[in-house]
Amino acid sequence: MGKLYIVATPIGNLEDITLRAIHVLESVDLIAAEDTRHTLKLLNHLGISKPLISYHRHNEEVKTETLIEKLLGGQDIALVSDAGTPGICDPGEVVIKKCIEKEIEIVPIPGSCAMINALIASGIATKEFTFLGFLPLHKKLRKEKLEEIEKSEKTIILYEAPHKLTATLKDLKPILGERQITLARELTKIHEEFIRGSIEEIIEKGENLKGEMVLIIEGKQKINPENHWEELTLEEHYKLYENEGFEKKEIIKKIAKDRGLSKNEIYQKFL
Repeated sequence: MGKLYIVATPIGNLEDITLRAIHVLESVDLIAAEDTRHTLKLLNHLGISKPLISYHRHNEEVKTETLIEKLLGGQDIALVSDAGTPGICDPGEVVIKKCIEKEIEIVPIPGSCAMINALIASGIATKEFTFLGFLPLHKKLRKEKLEEIEKSEKTIILYEAPHKLTATLKDLKPILGERQITLARELTKIHEEFIRGSIEEIIEKGENLKGEMVLIIEGKQKINPENHWEELTLEEHYKLYENEGFEKKEIIKKIAKDRGLSKNEIYQKFL
């Protein structure tokens, strides 16, 4: 039985290919590529000649069966996307799940990933973050994601295409307030750029920019109910304790203590 290698490739600068990735591309029997023409340029640069098979979003379901057959037949296959790590907003998830189902060994070959490079240079908290990929175009689904961003206390990472950037920034404007954003573009390339500031500042500087974009959005600031309860409505105060797992009786007791009110007074407000 063969192995499936998930090979990260450069997101811009070709020197970002790892020695291990080169070795794997040289040793496998077949390379499954998102765009064979794009991958051929990389292989020519590395002096590697290997059979290529097209594997992209529009043929993923069909080609997965072909790849599985070859893997079961003993061939080693390298899966690559046009840039970065396969499976992160790129094809790969379907065949990886199928390999697990068939007990085919999967070997990740680490390397470039746009969202991680953008995050570590953003100046925004890296301890906890949520990656949302590209925002949906469907209005209802997009609204749900925007609400998720509004409520999230974790750093949010988005991908965006240049021609959709302005629309996305305008959608984000009403919900972000003074939260900080970093717009990273053309990562690892000659015109690599990081634009940092408020949403207003990013909108002003973001027009007519080119290249693939990554948006790093600061999480919503936590409010400590013990020190800042006056900034909360009673409903928000209640919700904070409810989210922490307290029952109604205990929540009312805690709110009354925080606000210096009687338990009965708080209870009456929630009848």
